[in-house]
Formats: sequence, structure tokens, C-alpha cells
Amino acid sequence: MTPLRIGIIGCGKIAQVRHIPEYAANPNAQLVGFFDLSKDRATQVAAPFGGRVFDSYQDLLADPDIDAVSVCTANVTHAEIVIAALKAGKHVLAEKPMAATLEECEHIASVAAASNKLLMFDHNQRFTKAHRMARDWVELGFIGPLISFRTTFGHAGPETWSIDPGPGTWFFNPAMTTMGAIGDLGVHKTDIVHFLTGQRVVEVTAKLSTMEKRDANGNLIPVDDHAVAVYTLSGGAVGTMTASWCFHGAEDNSTVLYGRDGILRMYDDPDYQVIIERPGQAPEKHAIEPMQTNDAPQASSGVIDAFVEAVQNDLPSPMPADEALTAMRAVFAAMESSRTGHSVAIPENRS
Repeated sequence: MTPLRIGIIGCGKIAQVRHIPEYAANPNAQLVGFFDLSKDRATQVAAPFGGRVFDSYQDLLADPDIDAVSVCTANVTHAEIVIAALKAGKHVLAEKPMAATLEECEHIASVAAASNKLLMFDHNQRFTKAHRMARDWVELGFIGPLISFRTTFGHAGPETWSIDPGPGTWFFNPAMTTMGAIGDLGVHKTDIVHFLTGQRVVEVTAKLSTMEKRDANGNLIPVDDHAVAVYTLSGGAVGTMTASWCFHGAEDNSTVLYGRDGILRMYDDPDYQVIIERPGQAPEKHAIEPMQTNDAPQASSGVIDAFVEAVQNDLPSPMPADEALTAMRAVFAAMESSRTGHSVAIPENRS
């Protein structure tokens, strides 16, 4: 099988620790093109692969020798680049969040539906073995009908690991992000609730805050660093989602589902990634694989392998635009709820 020829758009941290090494480890992929706003960075990253460095992402997309691209750029550029790549005839793997506004997300989904190219979004938590095992157990009815849940993603903040670490990180700049922890981490946990339960968030009450993060001038950053949302699902369950850059200790990336007949815990214990508790029975504890973190060494996310396999075998997208859109609706509803002080319904997620 001829390797899929890959172009990388944006050579920052997520490209360097996830996309590039995972493509390099996949025998069915070949890294051939690179673009970054810093040409020096792109040149350095491309060197081990003998890849071509482009002066613009448009030049990269115009190269007929590139079959597919990874879009690893700042949030506000996602819509422009993803749409341009699809229209240029490239398959696309794009970083989350889907885009910077709901309108842009909807436009991406519309363009993708009309395209004959595969578009996938990097919701890597769907690919962990623990989450996939847990989803199977939910579908088999091991904990009965869902009553509630809590899901959390918190760490010390992107300034500890981004490509330009410190208070000047682009994650703190609303002109590049439009959202903070809710878009960086909350979208992951919103999507994993959808994935595990087979339901969608249909109503949100949320509070987004800036608790402590400060920019290079010592001012509180203008995007949220801590977000708490109450989610109502389409099946009636009510639970919480917390996304925070203010957890100064071990990273918390846990999810717990509370059913009528038991409790299912994922990444809620340092040694056992899945635990199921049912009345009258000893807990079942399963050590499967650690959750992926930003710390070295990196475990394979499974995302790149799934993307390459889907493109080469003409399979459906493992994480398509219309599915990513359902989580983004909840994220934007959380932002609106916090801004207005009112609950926000999402009728589109009921269909």
C-alpha cells in the first residue's frame, strides 16, 4: 500500500508531541510537507524527515504530492484552513476545538458534508482502551439507566507545556483562542460524555471564571481558566463537567457514570483505569493503559493511526464534523450561560 503523504500545518507543541511522531511511527504514512508561521521552527521540525518547508499553508495545499494534512494551528484559524484544505482536495485531521465560533463550526460541517474528502477531529479520548471498554459496558446495561455523571479535566495550565511556555502563551490570547479552559479541555470531556452514554447535552448551566492566570503584564487573562457546567443529557441524566487550568498537582482526567444499578469509574484511580461497582458485589478493577498526558514519554493516542486507516480504506471518519459539532454546541452554550446567568437549551442536539 502506498503511504499517505502528509502535510503538517502548524509545527507547535501538539504537532511535535502527537501528530508528527505518530505519523512517523505509522508505516502507511509519510511526512512530506511542513508549514509554520515560524519558518525556522518548520525547518527544524522537517529536517529529520527530509520534508519540504512551505512559505504559506496555501502553497502547501496547492502541492499535488500531498494527500492529507494535519491542522495544528491556533483556534481562530481552524475554520479557514480546514475549509481551504477540503476544497483543495485534501483529507484533513484537525485539532480541537473545532473552530472559534459556532457559526464557523456549522460552516465546516456543511462544507465537509459536501466534500468527498475525509475530515476528522482530534478527540483523542474516544480512542483510549478504557473509555472503549466502559462504553461497551454502558451499552450492555451493566450499570442500568444513567442517573448522573461527573467528568473533569484539570491541570496546571498550558503555559507549563506550550511551544512558547510562560504567561505569553497564545492560549491566553483571546485574539487567537476566543475561549480558555472550556475550549481547550472542556470540549474533550463534553465529547467523552457523548461517546460513553450515546446521549447528547441538551441544556447547560455554567460558570466560567478567571481565577488566577495572568498575562506577561501581570493582568488576569481575558479568557476562562476554570469552568464548571451542569449538563442535562437527552436521556434526562444531569451531571457536571469541570475544565480547569488551576489544578496544581496530579492531572485529573476522570469520568464517573452513576447508573441505577451501579457506578462506572474511568481514570478515577491511579492504578486502575476502569472500575465498576455494583451493589452486593466486590468492585471489578481493571488496569488497562494509563491516560495520555502532556508529560513524556508519550503514549500513542491512536488518533493518527485511525485517520490513516480510514483514508486508505475509504472508511467513514472516526470523528466526523457533525459529531464534533454536537460537543461544540455545548461549549458555546456554556459560554453563553456564564455570560447571561441563564440556562441555555440546545434543541439541535435532540435530533
